[in-house]
Amino acid sequence: MTQKRILLLAIGFIAVAIIFGAFGAHALKERIAAEKLVSFETGVRYQMYHGLALLTLASFTEKWTFSNRLPVNLIILGTLLFSFSIYGLALQEVFGMSLKFLGPITPIGGSVLIIGWILLGFKIFKSQ
Repeated sequence: MTQKRILLLAIGFIAVAIIFGAFGAHALKERIAAEKLVSFETGVRYQMYHGLALLTLASFTEKWTFSNRLPVNLIILGTLLFSFSIYGLALQEVFGMSLKFLGPITPIGGSVLIIGWILLGFKIFKSQ
């Protein structure tokens, strides 16, 4: 994946995390249960962490002697699955619909994140 694409995705993740964080802190505080708000904030936090991580990874992309495409794609996919399934689960009352089908998506997203990071570490370890 190109440095520019990773940077743009990182910026998008970070911007959306800031928007969702503000939304959670101000608009959701009175509309959803406290435990749902904590879950929502977890989704925001992980999205922000991975946005910042992608920003950092982008600075190394052109220096690496290996392709980072798969690990970066897994990190992006894992973040989307993890954070957005949490957002849906936390907001299902606000939407007035059951989104319980998203429950199994959250650990799948977390697993994809873990695999992406382990793969990246393995590629770095194996590189010269």
